Amino acid sequence: MLHTSYARRGMVTAPHALAAQAGAAVLREGGNAVEAMIAAAATCAVVYPHMNGLGGDGFWLISEPGRPVVSIDGSGAAGRRAAPETYRAEGLNAVPSVGPLSCATVAGTLSGWQSALELSARWEGRLGLARLLEDAVWHAREGAAVSAAEARSLARRREVLARQPGFAALFLNADGSAPAEGTLRKNPALAQTLESLARDGLDDFYRGGIGRAVAADLAAAGAPVTADDLARHRSIRRRPLSLGLDGCTVYNTPPPTQGLASLMILGLYERLRVPAEQAERFAHIHGLIEATKLAFRVRNTHIADPGAMQVHATTFLSDHLLDRLAAEVAPKRAMPWPLPALSGDTVWMGCVDGQGRAVSFIQSLYHAYGSGVVLPETGLVWHNRGIAFDFDAESPRFLSPGRKPFHTLSPALARFRDGRVMVYGTMGGDGQPQTQAALFTRYALYGQGLQAAVTAPRWALGRSYEGESRDVKVERRMDPGVIAALEHAGHTIGLVEPFDDLMGHAGAIVLRPDGVMEGAADPRSDGCVAGY
Repeated sequence: MLHTSYARRGMVTAPHALAAQAGAAVLREGGNAVEAMIAAAATCAVVYPHMNGLGGDGFWLISEPGRPVVSIDGSGAAGRRAAPETYRAEGLNAVPSVGPLSCATVAGTLSGWQSALELSARWEGRLGLARLLEDAVWHAREGAAVSAAEARSLARRREVLARQPGFAALFLNADGSAPAEGTLRKNPALAQTLESLARDGLDDFYRGGIGRAVAADLAAAGAPVTADDLARHRSIRRRPLSLGLDGCTVYNTPPPTQGLASLMILGLYERLRVPAEQAERFAHIHGLIEATKLAFRVRNTHIADPGAMQVHATTFLSDHLLDRLAAEVAPKRAMPWPLPALSGDTVWMGCVDGQGRAVSFIQSLYHAYGSGVVLPETGLVWHNRGIAFDFDAESPRFLSPGRKPFHTLSPALARFRDGRVMVYGTMGGDGQPQTQAALFTRYALYGQGLQAAVTAPRWALGRSYEGESRDVKVERRMDPGVIAALEHAGHTIGLVEPFDDLMGHAGAIVLRPDGVMEGAADPRSDGCVAGY
């Protein structure tokens, strides 16, 4: 994509075109931003199954004119049988990344949808679940083509996933090979699940017939999540984290997400006072990388289930602490980076309706296809978010039944003093706060067009497809002079191809005071902006 999209009555951006179009169709029929996002999310769960699904978690930021921003935590806690002893009995010292034992936590995204719909009811939302899930049901029953991004992801992970219960039957060819881009795939069990939810309500996933079917499949596979765990689950509305910057306030989701890191990067970078003429030059990129290191140092030490944290997240957004940390940044020298990276794939989607209500939303299976476990009765793929736990009893991320794991998921939103509202985000584990910072600084600080800010070459500290990585991945199309300057400053650089998935699938929408909506989608994804 080269040019920013514009609309007046509504807009959706998503990493798969069918999801964006499903959301825009709901807006066109008089639906609001929440209703449109649920239609987009349900469709994306079907047509982009490597990145997200009903068997994962989700988080919302919702902006309504004249009201405080609302944050919804649709993430699940560890099951009552998910304890270190369960894994040690199997000879494991950590939650595995795939297989039934990686299904350690409840899938919370549908509870987040329900909480958002309750807010939508205040807006006189009038479209029923049957309409909101209509496109998703059709694609699951009649089939959707394998996207380019999914084909690449499946080729990378086929060997390890092929051994997981139910995976090969749903996602691989009869001979065990990975299907090519454009191959038609159906999931009739998922279509039936969506139809049941439309008829009986989303709560049925946790405390009804669908919940019983999910629990039975998990038990048959040997997963530690039970029917009681599903029945106890509820989404949570939390106050979002916020940070005042020059000319705006930025928002992100609170723990257990890494939203704190996203805000800290922007707060630290503002203190570096990088001038506009350095946009896309060394000082801009170096400054954001160094701010990322400082924010990740805090994140990796402190962020976990809120009930297990010793220091409240807002402490790290105080002027005093940000001033002190920013003083550690050397203008022309990289500080060492010894910390391991956190991986993960997801989808971010944004929506603005004609009444100025805006949604920044993210849902995920964590790694591509999550645990790889397919539940046959419901057609769901269960996530593997439990791998974010550890077995150190002194750690705030200690695996304990009822505790939530750390989340890389963190949708972003900004309100500007001139009346603009911006929703933005990306997939990509550790890359999420970094890409958010790149998009925000390019657009809000340095005046780049919205689509240009998304399309421009990106970088990501610590990102890799497999294993640990402590270098800075940079797209080859970045200015060679800037790359050389980063290396001269001591950054270890790893080059990746232009528009590599490793750089994330980002997007953004800005609602201007004159009612015009600006939208951007990532050319690295299979998505688009759909407006009317």
